Amino acid sequence: MKGLARVGNRANDQMLVDRVQQGDKSAFDLLVLKYQHKIIKLIMRYVRDPTEAMDVAQEAFLKAYRAIPSFRGDSAFYTWLYRIAINTAKNHLVAARRRPLDYDLDTQDPEQYDMQARLKHSDTPEGLVLTEEIKATVNKAIDLLPEDLRTAIILRELEGMSYEEIAQTMECPVGTVRSRIFRAREAIDKRLRPLLK
Repeated sequence: MKGLARVGNRANDQMLVDRVQQGDKSAFDLLVLKYQHKIIKLIMRYVRDPTEAMDVAQEAFLKAYRAIPSFRGDSAFYTWLYRIAINTAKNHLVAARRRPLDYDLDTQDPEQYDMQARLKHSDTPEGLVLTEEIKATVNKAIDLLPEDLRTAIILRELEGMSYEEIAQTMECPVGTVRSRIFRAREAIDKRLRPLLK
C-alpha cells in the first residue's frame, strides 16, 4: 500500500513539475508547501541553528526553482530536492567554517542561561533522564559520523527513504548505501552500549 502511495505521490509531483516548467509559478509554491517541513528537518541535522536552517532551506528551494527547467524526472522530485538540500547545507557549513566565530555571551541575559535553570529543576523521573541521555547520545553519535554515513542514516531513519531512493539521492550504488547504513548503526550502537548496561 505504501508503494502505491509513493507512485501516486511521484506522479503528482511530476505533474506539478511539468506545470512549473511551463511557467506556472504557483505549482512550485505547492511543491514548497508539500516539502518545506521535511527539508527544514533534514537541513537541521546539519545546521543546528533554526534561523540558519530556514535560510539554508530557502536557498535550497531557490536553487531547485532555478534548476527545475533541467529536471528530467529520472528520479523522484523529492529525491532530487533532497540532494539539492543536502548539498546546500554542506556548502553552508563549509562557508561557515571560513567565518570567524563570535562568542558574545551576555551574563545578564536570562535566555543564555536557560540551561542552568533547567538543570536546577531536574527532579524528573530517572527513566525520563535516561531517555533524554539516549537521545543526546544518538544525536552526538550521528554528528560525529563521517559525512557519507551521516547522510545515509539520516535519509533512512529520519526521512524514511528506501535504499533505492537514498542511492539516487547520494548518487551511489544501493550496496554502498547498505554498507554506509550498517557502519553508521554500528557506530551509534557502540556509543549507546555503555548507557544501556
